[in-house]
Amino acid sequence: MLNGYGSSIIEGAWLTLILALTSMAVAIVLGLIGAAFRLSPVRWLAVLGETYSTVIRGIPDLVLILLIFYGGQDMVNRVAPMLGYDDYIDINPFIAGVFTMGFIFGAYLSETFRGAFMAIPKGQAEAGAAYGMSGLQVFLRILVPQMIRFAIPGFTNNWLVLTKATALISVVGLQDMMFKAKSAADATREPFTFYLAVAGLYLLITSVSLLALRFLEKRYSVGTKAAEL
Repeated sequence: MLNGYGSSIIEGAWLTLILALTSMAVAIVLGLIGAAFRLSPVRWLAVLGETYSTVIRGIPDLVLILLIFYGGQDMVNRVAPMLGYDDYIDINPFIAGVFTMGFIFGAYLSETFRGAFMAIPKGQAEAGAAYGMSGLQVFLRILVPQMIRFAIPGFTNNWLVLTKATALISVVGLQDMMFKAKSAADATREPFTFYLAVAGLYLLITSVSLLALRFLEKRYSVGTKAAEL
């Protein structure tokens, strides 16, 4: 199969999927924090959240990946001797990729979550408070379930873009399926075969993701309609 490189590319695809899922988890956390900052009545927090969203979304992903990976590694090795650590620190490409992708797409998700929270009528939170719920209970029981319904379309788009953007992490040495495909193509001089196989794997991942997210959207929509009835 694929001149003996099939299993290697499948291993790379598994690593790509883990990278995408882990990066999205980081992005969700940063996106919620960014949305909270944007919606905060505290002026400096709102400015900080807006700056994070605007600046990160305005810089190409590849530039940020190279800047954070190489620039971050250089900064760590400059600071480490000041703290008494003289050995060279080599940042793991997977960890660098996870936090870089999470940091980038956290900015996009902050806009998605902000819009979703703003779409919820203010009376919903006021009704929860009137029933005697605490602020945390209102957030978890009333706001978050409704926010998810509004956020799923934008979240789906960001997830698909993030999944494809994981291919950029191969430039820093992570042996994902793009790295494996390039190595196989260089060895066999059959780039079309291996890149076509990788394209099919990306299409499979995104197709399954769309089905899962569509199911999730229908579930939350039905639940919300039932609650309204």
